[in-house]
Amino acid sequence: MHLHWLDISVFVVFFLIVISVSMYKSRREKTGEDFFLASRGLVWPLIGFSLIAANISTEHFVGMSGQGAGVMGMAVASYEWMAAITLVFVALFFLPKFLRSGIYTIPEYLEYRYHPVARSIMAFYLVVVYIAVSISAVVYTGALALHTIFDMDLTRSVWLIGFIAAVYTTWGGLKAVAWADLFQGSSLILGGLVTMILGFRAVGGVGEFFSANQDKLHMILPADHPVIPWTALVIGLWIPNFYYWGLNQFITQRTLAAKSVKQGQLGIMFAAFLKLTIPFIIIFPGIMSYQLFRSELTAPGATTDQAYPLLIRNLVGPGLRGFILAAIAGAVISTLSSLLNSVATILTMDLYKRHVKKEASGESLVKIGRYLTVVFVLIVCLIAPHLGNPKFKGIFNYIQEFQGYISPGVLAAFVFGLFIKRTPAAAGITSLLLCVPVYGFLQWQFGHIAFLNRMAITFVVLIAVMTVITAARPLREPKVLPVKADFDTRSSPLLKWLSLTIIVLTLALYVVFW
Repeated sequence: MHLHWLDISVFVVFFLIVISVSMYKSRREKTGEDFFLASRGLVWPLIGFSLIAANISTEHFVGMSGQGAGVMGMAVASYEWMAAITLVFVALFFLPKFLRSGIYTIPEYLEYRYHPVARSIMAFYLVVVYIAVSISAVVYTGALALHTIFDMDLTRSVWLIGFIAAVYTTWGGLKAVAWADLFQGSSLILGGLVTMILGFRAVGGVGEFFSANQDKLHMILPADHPVIPWTALVIGLWIPNFYYWGLNQFITQRTLAAKSVKQGQLGIMFAAFLKLTIPFIIIFPGIMSYQLFRSELTAPGATTDQAYPLLIRNLVGPGLRGFILAAIAGAVISTLSSLLNSVATILTMDLYKRHVKKEASGESLVKIGRYLTVVFVLIVCLIAPHLGNPKFKGIFNYIQEFQGYISPGVLAAFVFGLFIKRTPAAAGITSLLLCVPVYGFLQWQFGHIAFLNRMAITFVVLIAVMTVITAARPLREPKVLPVKADFDTRSSPLLKWLSLTIIVLTLALYVVFW
């Protein structure tokens, strides 16, 4: 399908506005704190929209929507709705501890709680996973959407997306990313809502949609389901959720940049409310696409990952198509720029400054961060075109499967260390190192078990090992963590009511789609 001149105009104007505003707002970023943490000045609307814009990308519009069209149906919404509850706990328990310590990165907290070795291990893990999995997957799914909708060459699409993201990420750091997210997060939700409404019209209305797709509108799947059995909801799904929303640098970097604990917590709550809407604008359209274009999605060589792009290609007209394309492309670039900024932060603050040049100035750290961003874009653009290989079983599965090598170990180390005050450094380091072989063994010998259940087994094993080590060699005195001076650590009085509202709404949605 060829682009209409109106689509091109809307697309170009949208990105000119986004890039211009984000570059203007971040024009004075000189120190490491400016570039990597937006001068620690983000307020709750920016934090909330930025969290959603960083999270939602074409891995959702392509991968999650494709899973909804395929064997998982509405059950894949658990990733979103359980995330809302996870965010509540992150706001209540994780964020205050992180902000009070004044850390730049999540691995830095492990140094204060355990040992510098723990910090270096986690930093290395995150760099590898971000480049080989997260960033590459985002670029690939964005390019696949452009390829499916507009017949653009896949490799050329990869390099186009990488170039645009690199421009404003290298210019202004996190503040540029956050302001771009404000535009892209809101347009993403609006564009998804428009697509959902057009989908309802195409299938004959809301009643017809629910009547024709009853088999795909259930949250609870059998215990032997290969991807998301109901047993995974008990333990397994909480592991990637808590890791992703509480301990994942590219997500938590927004909350670490909060102006105060209150602003950070309110921003997280805002993001939790927005998460409750995501399945309706992503998974519903995927199911609609399967209802409308089943023959195309099941044709030889086709995959359900093409469900959402097919819906846009066939239902959305000129002009509006350009806006939705800009929203989706914005989501890709927003997530990509967030990941690039975070991996540059980790390599610069956790590895370069710690092990290469300890006395590096703030301006030199910014330069290193910018150079690394460009290098990462080049590496990712070489990897991304190969992720369509059938051996990966779809991009959503690729992302989740490989995250399992680190998320149980990281979560076990943090949770145990946060709540068991006398946990020794050996326990935290063991959890980080042991996770890879334990999960790898389970994948090798028990690959038929759903990966969420394998994550749960790995997590339980690591907690057991940490318990034994702590019982045998507990710390004589709990670690004293640093405290950031002159930082507002007061919480919002609305926090408990917002928390309760989010939990009740989430449980109500589970009842409706039981």
